[in-house]
Amino acid sequence: MNIVTRAAALVGTTAAIALPVTLLNAPAANADVDRQGSCGGAQFDFSVDRDDDRRNSYEISFDLDRAADVKYRVVLKQNGNTYYNAARTPDREGDIEVERNRANTSGADTFLFKYRNTVTDKVCSRTITVR
Repeated sequence: MNIVTRAAALVGTTAAIALPVTLLNAPAANADVDRQGSCGGAQFDFSVDRDDDRRNSYEISFDLDRAADVKYRVVLKQNGNTYYNAARTPDREGDIEVERNRANTSGADTFLFKYRNTVTDKVCSRTITVR
């Protein structure tokens, strides 16, 4: 073997070993995602989590805390398609909770929540995109 052949063999062997190690240490592309914040006087928590019990699906959770004692229009969408749309009134603690399971579609999935205070017409929304 000449020097060029040996060098090519060494580079190829190193790459073959390094690639699997790199893939093992790469962060998960499908990590659970959570968005928290405040809007319109209420606190929200919006999360998209891999559903461990259902293969290839997500658990979507929307919580609205410290909301005024009025009706809110709550809308949840996946990739632009509405899968939840309801008028909700907070419970005694001022909370509204919605949990749904959704299928993982091919490619990236974009989830959106939107809520509107039906008295003030204040609209708040956030999106989460997962792969």
